[in-house]
Amino acid sequence: MQQVALQWGVNGLVAGVDEAGRGPLAGPVMAAAVILDDLHPIAGLADSKQLSALKRERLFDEIRAKALCFAVAQASVEEIDQLNILQATLLAMRRAVEGLRLAPKLVLVDGNRLPVLPMRAQAIVKGDALIAAISAASILAKVSRDRWCDEVATAYPAYGFAQHKGYGTAQHLAALQSAGASPLHRKTFAPVRAALASALGAADLQVVSGSTTVACVKNPPPLALL
Repeated sequence: MQQVALQWGVNGLVAGVDEAGRGPLAGPVMAAAVILDDLHPIAGLADSKQLSALKRERLFDEIRAKALCFAVAQASVEEIDQLNILQATLLAMRRAVEGLRLAPKLVLVDGNRLPVLPMRAQAIVKGDALIAAISAASILAKVSRDRWCDEVATAYPAYGFAQHKGYGTAQHLAALQSAGASPLHRKTFAPVRAALASALGAADLQVVSGSTTVACVKNPPPLALL
């Protein structure tokens, strides 16, 4: 990272930051911050989306073993629904930087938006493919979130989180329609809102006899006075 520091005119440590989980319909958004060690280079760093799951897992362990320091943080489903996904992502990024054992002089963030930080920061579009520290952060964030999905899959088997990692696949959307939304789902995301609305609509139906149903009128008009 010394070369990167010189490139940016910084005399000190440089951290890379990236996120994982902005697009899924469920679960937290995660972010990682990494300061690499020039004395322990890591071969094969790249945008996590361009790597196989097996390669990400291998690099995940190597980054944790060789980096000067790293931190992984998250913003919860509740924070996503309260703040919106962009602000929750920036919050997770800030928490990751704050979690670093060493304070960087410069923070390089993937994308075009920056969290509020007390040190100099720069957003870099496609930075996860250009800056090794951002690539490392993207891998830590992605693997951490994928592992979270694998863990919760056993508690919520109807949704298939281990397969789609929370993204809106056909399997996931079908599960939302049949099983409804779980506490892990982001209620402000359109497919989840639709599932919740469908469930509320179904609750308004009352079984009268056999298979016959009628719609219950929540606010009937007042009776005309004779």
